[in-house]
Amino acid sequence: MSLTRRRFLGVGAAVAGAAALSGCESLESHFAKPPPPPSDALPPGPMGKVSEAARLLSRAAFGPRPGDIAYVERIGAAAYLEEQLKPDSIEEPAFLKWRLRSLGDSLNPDPGLLFDEDNRRLIAALRQATILRAVYSRRQLQERMAEFWSDHFNIYAYKNDGAQLKIVDDHDTIRAHVLGKFRDLLGASARSAAMLGYLDNGVNRRGAPNENYARELMELHTLGVHGGYTQRDVQEVARCLTGWTSQRHWKRGAFLFDSDAHDNGVKTVLGVTIPAGGGVRDGDRVLDIVAAHPATARHIAYKLCMYFLGSAPDALAASVAKTFQDTGGDIASLVRLVLNSSEVQTSAYLFKRPFDYAVSALRALDVDTDGGEGVQEHLEKMGQPLFGWPMPNGYPTQQGAWLGGLPPRWNFALDLTQGRMVNTKAPFDALVATGRAAGLNSVQALASLTFGRAAHDPDTEKLIARFPKAMDAPAQAACLLMSPEFQWR
Repeated sequence: MSLTRRRFLGVGAAVAGAAALSGCESLESHFAKPPPPPSDALPPGPMGKVSEAARLLSRAAFGPRPGDIAYVERIGAAAYLEEQLKPDSIEEPAFLKWRLRSLGDSLNPDPGLLFDEDNRRLIAALRQATILRAVYSRRQLQERMAEFWSDHFNIYAYKNDGAQLKIVDDHDTIRAHVLGKFRDLLGASARSAAMLGYLDNGVNRRGAPNENYARELMELHTLGVHGGYTQRDVQEVARCLTGWTSQRHWKRGAFLFDSDAHDNGVKTVLGVTIPAGGGVRDGDRVLDIVAAHPATARHIAYKLCMYFLGSAPDALAASVAKTFQDTGGDIASLVRLVLNSSEVQTSAYLFKRPFDYAVSALRALDVDTDGGEGVQEHLEKMGQPLFGWPMPNGYPTQQGAWLGGLPPRWNFALDLTQGRMVNTKAPFDALVATGRAAGLNSVQALASLTFGRAAHDPDTEKLIARFPKAMDAPAQAACLLMSPEFQWR
């Protein structure tokens, strides 16, 4: 049964049964109101004061799983961050490895083996793997950065051979370079058959240049819309990238430089002359120029600050941009600087996009899920089916793009907690038992998991006081996940 805003306001019993919520107007109105707006400083209001560890986990990770806050508090935030910045040193859970292996050849990074597969099945498998990693991986910062770069270098999986080639791009471009050097990531993206097909560079030929990839390379991937390039620069970059395409037959989906299609004349990009006769090196020279440009440093610094903090304070953004130039675009150094800043604890709360909301809920309640049909259908209804954004700018980050989609989130919470989501189940008995062992009742235990703050925090106590005594743990969890408080991180 789906829940609409009108039905929720009229029949609060949808969560806990007719007896539990009927007549409880304060609770009903609390959960039905829009999320509170963010402020420039950490608000003392509806979110309460979360611990520093919980706040870090909401930014560097997809929220805490049971035990994560205690772990960060034990080793310290700085040590946790350093650990996360070296993901290869973190052993992944055997359960996650098994689940990923169960997807079989659907995630094979050799595109030649994928072209006989059904497109929708391949996209579903890639989405499933992405959800599983976000929920269960111990390499949480790596997963956060995979989300960041997947938006930055967005590819619509339903265009051309995107279903097959995005699997390769996810493995060889995004995940191979999430915390490495920006120039390496940019170069891998420029040679990605998925990107070349999505932005039409595969048909960029001498005498008939296609400017789509050249424009997005500068506007979105490097310099930014105000990066100082001109239409003439777009045209010259397109000329440099003529002949950059992919194999269509043998080794289908692999990068191919077609010398017959390349414009070998002299070009000038951002004031730099590129001599004639360079061949494939013309494109590499362009990548060198834009990756080292100060505008790129500023653009990436701004986007990283906005992603992790929701704001880009001038001093911090300038420091991140300088570090970009000093380190040759070392992504780990940039992320370290942002997440070690005081702004992690003092910046405004960020409104969770649907993927963030769903994954943080699954993590908080220690849910057993296969990341398949059940979760994916809800993400689509909430407006963020993974790899399904047609435009090259990636899913929007502005809260205004998502504030109108609250009823689908409530339906997600209801289906999750009431056991109606396919192959997805929350262990409420175990969660409640653990809480009781710590001297907490069920709603206190669930609130401490979902909000990441002490169960006896005054703000938590005020919220808990609104719960009817007749509510069971699944209904309590549904209300917590539906609450304005849980929409923010």
